[in-house]
Amino acid sequence: MARDYSSRLSAERKGRKGETLAVIFLMLKGYRIIARRYKTKQGEVDIIARKRDVVAMVEVKARATLLEAMDAVDHSTMRRIEAAGDVWYSKQRDFARINIRYDLIAILPRKWPVHVESLFDAR
Repeated sequence: MARDYSSRLSAERKGRKGETLAVIFLMLKGYRIIARRYKTKQGEVDIIARKRDVVAMVEVKARATLLEAMDAVDHSTMRRIEAAGDVWYSKQRDFARINIRYDLIAILPRKWPVHVESLFDAR
């Protein structure tokens, strides 16, 4: 039991570090960070970032390879991100100008983060 808690805590710390690195990376690319860990009853988005009229709903995955990171975003993860993104989008005054995109930032060992734009399309 204690081991499960310890490994879960370790994974959470690793995830937070990865998200922080992803935020810095996005800011260097010219994105403005709107939200981190945006939670709703329907789901959660790791990072919401905006660059002009494009809003990226970003999932961050720390994995050994890019392929593993991409494979970690399964159907249920996509629906969770999309549902939370829909809630955020519905609250925006300039919603008509916004283009939503669902991205992945892969945090790979000893490498610069990899930004995969448009990892998946909404329903």
